Amino acid sequence: MYQQNNPIYIAGPCSAESEEQVLAIAKFLAENTPVHIFRAGVWKPRTKPGSFEGIGNEALHWLQKVKQQTGLQVATEVATPQHVQEVLNAGIDYLWIGARTSGNPFSMTEIAEALKGKDVAVMVKNPLSPDITLWCGAIERLQNVGIKNIFAIHRGFQTQASSDLKNQPLWHLPIELMHQKPEIPVICDPSHIAGNAKRVFDIAQKAFDLEMKGLMIEVHNNPKAALSDANQQLDFNQAKELFEKIIIKSSDKKLSTIDNYRMMIDELDTEIIHLLAKRMNIVDKIGQCKKENNLTVLQNSRWEEVLAKCIEDGKKQGLNKNFIQAVWESIHAEALKIQTEEG
Repeated sequence: MYQQNNPIYIAGPCSAESEEQVLAIAKFLAENTPVHIFRAGVWKPRTKPGSFEGIGNEALHWLQKVKQQTGLQVATEVATPQHVQEVLNAGIDYLWIGARTSGNPFSMTEIAEALKGKDVAVMVKNPLSPDITLWCGAIERLQNVGIKNIFAIHRGFQTQASSDLKNQPLWHLPIELMHQKPEIPVICDPSHIAGNAKRVFDIAQKAFDLEMKGLMIEVHNNPKAALSDANQQLDFNQAKELFEKIIIKSSDKKLSTIDNYRMMIDELDTEIIHLLAKRMNIVDKIGQCKKENNLTVLQNSRWEEVLAKCIEDGKKQGLNKNFIQAVWESIHAEALKIQTEEG
């Protein structure tokens, strides 16, 4: 059971691939790290058919052996009511709901109904899209059927921003969840945010700096041979080093409200820069088309149409007309400069 002042450490392979693999990793974690919950995917929702989609029910027996031989609690992902029933029958301690499922209200309703009246711990990963309402809704569907032991897992979001990370952390969203639902412990999954084992520690440390309550980390005995998410799984040495180096700072030094807002602004500024870069790239392509077709660079009717639309959209969002006009005139001036430069 979760203790308020103790970090929650969850680790294990992305997928349960064989009984030998599962037990080797579990024994290492039990003997060399503070991990107390072993994770392994039994059913793996893959983007394309033909990829490794998990062993299925057979792997649940391997998780039972992990409990028996190491004393670790065990966790796996569920995506359907049938998965829920199989996991409950196997005595699995923790269920987690993945990002694809948590973002689907129909699936969440079905899973919640399958869990109704059950005394089980459930972890809810954030949806793929950066939508705090959708994340809260997934949690509330579980609360509405009486599930008491709920955790939120921050695993990053899919956005249009260019980045070397697999998923964008958008730290302001889990912070907002903490504010809206202070009763729900938030755990970070730095493996899915990073997508690269070398980046996992920095993200894990950032999560604790922001007062998250624990970590879910992917660890494999031979990451290069892993059947899924090979790049982001830590090997044994990396896992041991991470738990030795991680620092949990005093909760007395809480981030102030203004610091949280500043972090939100920093992330939004980064998104704005990425979007401006994409816009100017398209501007350059339009400029090339104009040259090839002997068209003038400045086309006033189009510019006036763009400006009027942006002012109107800005007004709907509560933004000042003069502010929008000044911003877009600056963007337009840069666009003209790009299109008049000789390429």
